Amino acid sequence: MNALQGEIRYLKSVGEARARLFKKLGVVTLYDLLRYFPRDYEDRTLFKKIAELKDGEHASVRAAAVESPRPARTKQRRDLALLRVYDDTGAMDVRFFNQSYVKDAITAGQTYLFYGKVVRAGGSVSMTNPVFERDGESAKTGRVVPVYRMTAGLNARAVSGAVAQALQICGDALPDALPRPVRKEHNLAVARFAYENIHFPQDFETLRVARRRFIFEELFVLAVISRLRRAERGRAKGRAFAERDFGEFYSSLPFEPTGAQRRAIGDAARDLASGEVMARLIQGDVGSGKTLVAAALAWHIAKSGCQTAFMAPTELLAEQHFRTFDAMLAPLGARVGLLTGSLGAKAKRAAREALALGQTDIAIGTHALISEGVDFHDLALVITDEQHRFGVSQRAKLSRKGASPHVLVMSATPIPRTLALILYGDLDVSELDELPRGRKSVMTYSAGESLRQRVYDFARRLVADGRQVYFVCPAVEESGADDVLARAREYAERLKEEIFPELAVGLVHGAMKPREKDEAMAAFISGETNILVATTVIEVGVDVPNAALMVIENADRFGLSQLHQLRGRVGRGEHQSYCVLMRGADGEKSRERLDTLLRTNDGFEIAEEDLRQRGPGDFFGSRQHGIPASRFAERGAEAGTIWDARSAAEKVLAQDPELKLAENRALREAADAVLRAAGGTFS
Repeated sequence: MNALQGEIRYLKSVGEARARLFKKLGVVTLYDLLRYFPRDYEDRTLFKKIAELKDGEHASVRAAAVESPRPARTKQRRDLALLRVYDDTGAMDVRFFNQSYVKDAITAGQTYLFYGKVVRAGGSVSMTNPVFERDGESAKTGRVVPVYRMTAGLNARAVSGAVAQALQICGDALPDALPRPVRKEHNLAVARFAYENIHFPQDFETLRVARRRFIFEELFVLAVISRLRRAERGRAKGRAFAERDFGEFYSSLPFEPTGAQRRAIGDAARDLASGEVMARLIQGDVGSGKTLVAAALAWHIAKSGCQTAFMAPTELLAEQHFRTFDAMLAPLGARVGLLTGSLGAKAKRAAREALALGQTDIAIGTHALISEGVDFHDLALVITDEQHRFGVSQRAKLSRKGASPHVLVMSATPIPRTLALILYGDLDVSELDELPRGRKSVMTYSAGESLRQRVYDFARRLVADGRQVYFVCPAVEESGADDVLARAREYAERLKEEIFPELAVGLVHGAMKPREKDEAMAAFISGETNILVATTVIEVGVDVPNAALMVIENADRFGLSQLHQLRGRVGRGEHQSYCVLMRGADGEKSRERLDTLLRTNDGFEIAEEDLRQRGPGDFFGSRQHGIPASRFAERGAEAGTIWDARSAAEKVLAQDPELKLAENRALREAADAVLRAAGGTFS
């Protein structure tokens, strides 16, 4: 691994300046670079005649230049080179902006290969700034070309050149996490072939082989990690709590719990009585009532004379949960406390003292709960809300505040059952698959650009009626974080200055400091802000009952499950709520994909459809599930691959439970590396 850990700044084509740009993409070492997989591929192998070209498509064309490029200037004083090329079916105009070298690179009378986006208007056909080369060459056209996510200052040539160098240097040192028997049984490519053909595929068949190998490897390693964690947990003994009649708790509620909530509470209560450490996931759709389950179990622990710690990812969420728990449990005699970073020094001291003396039964807080100087009298249950927002080490640190406390994690991200076996293989899972009675479904629509003004008018009418609106700014997949942030600010400014100048428009995004983000969200919660523009970091779980409309730009670029999560930010109050999915592309495929959200509000059904359409990448590509994000977002992987990977992991661990055999050393290192990236280790 030594060569692989070398820094990319020492590559001839990189250097210090480019290395800083690569670092923005998370690429520092040669191994990082080789694991920086393309996000897409361009098919430049199929050539079309000019007469066959369709408006909007990307295509390759073989055509002759009957003249040299003609220099010109635009009104904005940009350099422009104009060229007309021909084949035996017609002519095509080619324009090059700010590419002065073109006048010497294209010679009249020669045939060239062009690849670019086609514009067909009336009887004319054109391309702007196409990739081109002389007929007979194949460096840029006539092949499958990888497309990488970029950041300002980097281009495709720089990334491909660096990857080619890294493969040359490290190709023979690439570790293979798949033991040979696994590769053989499932007919999977060796590591070097897979890396070469994921970055520089010979054709689409070799790309398919490489993709299949990587998605299997990722699922296999995750399955191994889950099984090892479960084995660790099985060796841990926990405190047994006698099963309790929850009748007193249920009768205190102003509503009837759902059957799913009662089942989940019963599952967890049996875990608590078993004598083993509980590690249970409560997984439910948005609004399914996970907080009620957590409150019931915290009450159970308090009645037994012990303490519960409930950790939320933000101060706003912690304060919201504190109010909910206090209102629900204080009448039953449970003492609920709050501990966050923004509390004053005196309040913090009082909160810590109450915890240490056992005067607080249930501590609701943020990361402040795991800080030095916070001691519990007798911590028996640890609950984490939106568990994918916490690293493994953070959850482990909270658990170390007690003597092997029981663990309950909650997630509002429905995961397909097949994939949950891997992502949550170390946890027992309770699903909340019912919504509380009386909750209104969010009415969902998709709209093209022609309906934009009507959407704006509808938002204005809702605000006039006293409601509030979310606008999720466009997803820009090919841009780096800085570019997305710039787009978000520009989008918010446009809504504020041009579209809704009479309304209060706020902005929240991931680059804000936590305090700034909380202030922006608090202004929206209080009603001070009418419209909140947000990137996809809208605080999961924060209730704004008055928000009645969610408008999502470029909705076709999001995964269905992510769209469903965003939609769940509205419909949390008494008012009828709406979600409008603005299509960035208006094709039939885009419409069909979004139709799933128009047809159903069932998060699990949507998750299964997302898995079918996009493969598992979306479920661990943008979110942690206690495991770091997948770095290869496979599309189209079948559920069968997930089952095969899980089965292979079980077979390997049955023969070598601790992965000590030499043939499994690379697998153990891969599992350790994945877990370290998430902030944890195996014991």
